[in-house]
Amino acid sequence: MDNTLSTADGLKLHLRDWPVADARGTVLIVHGLGEHIGRYEHVAAHLNGWGWNAVGYDHRGHGRSEGARGRIQTSDALLKDLARVIDTVRQAHPGPLVLLGHSMGGMVAARFVAEGIASPAPWHRPVDALVLSSPALDIGVRGVMKALLGVLGRLAPNLGVSNGLKPEWISRDPRVVAAYVADPLVHDRISPRLVNFFTDSGVVTGERAALWRVPTLLIFAGSDRCVVPAGSRGFAASAPKAVVTTREFGPLFHEIFNEPEQAEVFEVLGAWMHGIR
Repeated sequence: MDNTLSTADGLKLHLRDWPVADARGTVLIVHGLGEHIGRYEHVAAHLNGWGWNAVGYDHRGHGRSEGARGRIQTSDALLKDLARVIDTVRQAHPGPLVLLGHSMGGMVAARFVAEGIASPAPWHRPVDALVLSSPALDIGVRGVMKALLGVLGRLAPNLGVSNGLKPEWISRDPRVVAAYVADPLVHDRISPRLVNFFTDSGVVTGERAALWRVPTLLIFAGSDRCVVPAGSRGFAASAPKAVVTTREFGPLFHEIFNEPEQAEVFEVLGAWMHGIR
């Protein structure tokens, strides 16, 4: 079931809802950079099979949502959008709410939760649990690229440029890569302001990891080339082990739900979800 939601600055976001009868709760899927929620049909099907509603949306500038591709108007635009989606989901679906964020979506979800640890922003909303899939806690901006983005950030902070990521990095399954390349809703745009949001969010999340209180499952690809796996490892090392459950899948590429070993990933996710009350 598809719907729309208006953001604080008047953009329409595309929402998708996969409900089930007598649900245990709801999982809100937050997708990654350049993609869209339509690529998560199989993830929603697994969640439904375990008795959970699944809801997702296209970020501004992504998929069927409005907005310039890969750009944000303010540094907290994605966080404010998520708050609005959460409010909508809470009204439609009572019970526990779990955020499941992949890649950029994992970074957005992690930053959203981190902001509730100290001096919460007005847009902050509590959630009951969190799943981070290959989160973009470290995107590897270094050296010349960092200097270039610094210059662009001052002169043209919302200039859309290529993200530099190769499609073959997302999965070792050639069918997944071919579908990604052929998908008209996929794009490769990013802006200096969005990159700065990535890097700032990684810092904030890392600084607050030791104080983490929301039950979290961190699952990530050990052979990731789209984001730096060390970001996830660092978060796991700092976070309380009683709160954050971590599983690294060594050989897997970035999209762990789209790898040949996806059944193993879903098994880990399903077992952890079973423990949420």
